[in-house]
Order: sequence, then structure tokens, then C-alpha cells
Amino acid sequence: MCGIVGYIGDKKATPFLVDGLKALEYRGYDSAGVAVFDETIELVKTKGRLKDLEICLEAQPLSGTMGIGHTRWATHGEPSYDNAHPHMNTATDIAVVHNGIIENYLEIKHELQKKGYMFASETDTEVIVHLIEDTLKQEVHEDFFSVVLAATKNLKGSYGLGVISHQNPDQIIAVRKDSPLVIGLGEQENFLASDIPALLKYTRNVYFLEDGEAAILTKDSVKIFDESKRELKKEVFTVTWDIDAAEKSGYDHFMLKEIFEQPKVIKDTLNGRLSHESVEVVLDQIKIDEEVLAKVNKIYIVACGTAYYAGIIGKELIEKIARVPVVAEVASEFRYKDPILDENTLMIVVSQSGETADTLAALRMAKQAGARVMAIVNVVGSTISREAHDVLYTSAGPEIAVASTKAYSSQLIAMYLLCMRMGRILGKVSDQEFNEFKAALLKLPDQVQHILDRSDEVKALAQKHKSMKNIFYIGRGLDYAASLEGALKIKEIAYLHAESYQAGELKHGPIALIEKGSVLMGLLGQEELMEKTISNIKEVKARGADVIAIALEGNTMAEHVADDVFMVPKTHWMLTTLLVNIPQQLFAYYISCGLGHDVDKPRNLAKSVTVE
Repeated sequence: MCGIVGYIGDKKATPFLVDGLKALEYRGYDSAGVAVFDETIELVKTKGRLKDLEICLEAQPLSGTMGIGHTRWATHGEPSYDNAHPHMNTATDIAVVHNGIIENYLEIKHELQKKGYMFASETDTEVIVHLIEDTLKQEVHEDFFSVVLAATKNLKGSYGLGVISHQNPDQIIAVRKDSPLVIGLGEQENFLASDIPALLKYTRNVYFLEDGEAAILTKDSVKIFDESKRELKKEVFTVTWDIDAAEKSGYDHFMLKEIFEQPKVIKDTLNGRLSHESVEVVLDQIKIDEEVLAKVNKIYIVACGTAYYAGIIGKELIEKIARVPVVAEVASEFRYKDPILDENTLMIVVSQSGETADTLAALRMAKQAGARVMAIVNVVGSTISREAHDVLYTSAGPEIAVASTKAYSSQLIAMYLLCMRMGRILGKVSDQEFNEFKAALLKLPDQVQHILDRSDEVKALAQKHKSMKNIFYIGRGLDYAASLEGALKIKEIAYLHAESYQAGELKHGPIALIEKGSVLMGLLGQEELMEKTISNIKEVKARGADVIAIALEGNTMAEHVADDVFMVPKTHWMLTTLLVNIPQQLFAYYISCGLGHDVDKPRNLAKSVTVE
């Protein structure tokens, strides 16, 4: 989510730090800063864009030849000067930049506060720099590198770290766990970054740090170590991509990159919210307890576009699991319906940006009527996150492509967690049922990766059908809810007519549209409804349609009624909606590519709709 850069050499560090951060702007950010060593560590940071940081650096130029820089995309604490990176200890002789999430930061923070450490920010990152200082004071280590490694042993979660200290003016220390770090190699200078684009203006020779590895950078050398501090010999990788391809990590489009990021996004959204030992869902910023939830007699889920489709799935799940009545509404219609809202109403608003105008208006209407409002948003510090009573943050990171993919999957994960939390609070879910759900949820990242590894199969299907003029999607229950998103993706990026119907409604009108050459996508992810949907597929097939089915592994019936079948792994019935959607995303993407469209920037659409 964040951009990290570091420089050590015989030139001024600031030009590279700023250039490197500019090359990482595509990742999204809300604040930026640099820390440069020149007799002391000098810190310059600001809320806002890199141009704001450049203005600050003009007023306070830094001449040191070693430094680290960061662009922050808020996860803990709103965008502000205090929350911006780099973070320093109280003595201002250690500075840290961090990408990732420290799951146990509150526990560490409380322990450090007991020892007298003062915190200036709301971030999880600040605990790292104080923890390093505390380790330096409390334990005897042979060098500062060993101190940093000892401190990170106490961290749970993900981190890519760049660390500098006054005591070690000739070293940058880098540590990686689940967050990428790349080391660039130069002449009398070396570089650190969270992604390759930051380096390409200066070098194409790099080392990739793997999980559990750490490195010491000096201007003349790079030494890399494993978790046991054994020095490793790595091969130099020479980057052959251009800048544009590098920003996309070698993918042709941001949309494809974001589709392939979904296993990580799912892991990040689950981070700290489930554990193997517990039978509870941990949602720290949702304060709804049994007393509050028992009074709720109606829930509204309000959103727009893709987020609304995630809301429809949330409605189905909450009603089925928690047994509370739920209405899913499009935000642009909600406030004109004169809805019934009072202190016994719970509204759940869903927005990737947290700034969607219609959704924000619905939130304010609900609060004015005395209802409690919960937000599912991706951007910390956004207007919706600030104004809601409770917040469930997704961890999709910045999404560059206009058509949502990974943000939608993270919203589904949020819905899964929320409905199970409600079910547990209300006593509707047993320990056994929860453990079965949890086990399946923790397998999802690997199952999504399994689907992505077979993307060429979907590409072949898209090539086969790229001349189609329209496509119909059908499903029942949760499959129908998932099919709405599949049809939307085709409309958004392929500019083709696509409609989604409940499979049982075909005979009540839509089947009149079916003729020879029509294309139908049938979703068969709900086993208890699968045979009925197959009957509807037969009706369409008999009228000359070409049928693509997305089915669960082991479904032998699908192959007898469909022309092509794409199998997804079996999972808990609640979670199939996410898995069947992955091939839908890929299908829309490859259809759009085949038609020569601008996949990332479809015509007439904007990423964040901040007007009514």
C-alpha cells in the first residue's frame, strides 16, 4: 500500500528519494516524508502530495548522502503530519519507514507506554522505532543490525522496513516479512525500494529480498542475511521492463495486476481478525455488542455499483446467519424513498473510496434519524469512515483500474466476517459451525491463487467469444448475486450488452431474448440449487445459446449441459460467491483486451463518484 525508498552513496540522497517516491505514486498515498542523515537525522514530512513535500524541501534543503523516504496510504490513523512516515524515536536518533500491518501493535504500545515511551502518532509503525530503541537499551547486541532483528522478532503481521540510525551513519538496514523490498545496485551507491519503478532511473540491477530476509546497505556493498543471520549469496536480477511495465509489475494493465493481487488482499483483510485458537471474529473498530444488536429490528445495506452488489451478498448472508431482516438499497435511490429509520435501525454503508456522494448522503440521513451507522471502507480517514459510528476497514490498498476487482473481493471478506460476528453475538452460530467457516476462509487465498494459475483457460474462452454482441448471466440465490457483478464488468470494460437474471425468471420473459449464437454464463456455485439452475441452462441451450458454466470441482452434470465449464475449488457455501467471481473478472478483462479497449480507463467512467 505504501511506497518505500532508501539511498546511501556519495551523492545527495534527496533527489533519488523524491524521484523514487514519484515513481511509486501510482500506488496511491495521502502523505509523504523523508529522513536524511547529515550529522543528525533531519526529518521533513507533510500531509498531502509529493509536490507539497517538494515545497517543504525547498524551504528546508537536506544535503546528507544517506536517507529513507515514504509515501503513506493510511491504515492506522487518519492522514496527518503526525501519522506520516518516517517515524522517529524520542531521542530523534533512529528513523523507520514501514509498509505493512503490525497486528500486535496495541499490545506492544501499551508495554512501551508503561516504560515511559511517548507516542506522537496513531500508527502501528511508531511502535517499531520505539521497540528498536528499547531493545537497544535493554539488551546487549554486537551491532545495530542485530538490535533491529531482535526487535522485529516481537512483531506479528507484515512489514517491509527501512531503518537508519545516528549510531550507524554508514548503513541502511532493510527487513522483509510479507511486504516487498527490492535493493538496487549502483557504483559507489546503493538503493532500497518497495517496488522496481523507484529504481529504474538509477539502476536496472537488483536483488529481491524474500520473506524472513534482512540486508545491510552501505555505499560500497550489500549484505543479505536469513533469519539466522547467515549471509546469503544472491543472483543479481537485471530488469528489462520499461517504466510503464514496471509500475504494473510486468502485467499489461493495472486491472490484471489487481486481479492477481487478490490472494494477498484477502490475507491482509483477514489479518488480525481470525486466529486458529479463537472462536470469535476480532473487529476492533466495531463496538456493536449483544445489547445493541438485540435492539436492531432492521438493517439497511446501502451502496453504489460494485459495492452495492457486495451489499446484496451481505444481505443474503446476514439474514441467513444472524436472522435479522436486511434490505439492500442503491444509495442514489435510498434517500428519496422516505425510508423508515429510527434508533432501532442499523445502516451498513459500503464504499471503496469512503467519499461516494450518494452513500455519504444516506449515511447522514440515517444518523439524523437516530440510526446507528457502520461503514465498510477501504480508505482510512475518508469522510465516510470519520462520520460512521463503527468502521470495518478493508485492506485492498489503492486500486488504480476504474473497474473494481480486488476492492470488491475485500468487501466480500468484510461481509463474511461481519455476518459471522453478528451470528456469534446473537448465539446463532455454534463453535463447530464457526470453526468450519474459519477453516474455509483461511484457505481462500490459496484457492483464489489456484484459479489465477489457470487464467489461460479463461483467456481461451474469451478468445472464443470475443465477437459476441451480448451475454446473459444466470444463477440462483448467492449465485445470482455474484452474477450481477459479472455482468457489470462486461458492461464497464468491454462495452457489450450484458444482463443478469435469476435463473428461475427466464420463463417469465427474458428467455424471449435467447436465440442461436446468444452467449450465456451460468453460475453453479450453490450446490443445493445447482440442479434447478442446470434445468434452466438446458432450456437456454435448447434455443441455440452457447453456454459457459462456472461450477464447483467434482460437478459432473455441468459438462453435459454446457459447451465450456470452468471449475473452481469447493469451499464453504458462504464463500463460493468470491471464488466464482474470479473467472468472471478474468473473462471480462480478456474480452476487453480482445476488443482493443482501454481496460484501465473505460469510457465515461470515473474511479470515485463524488457528485450525485
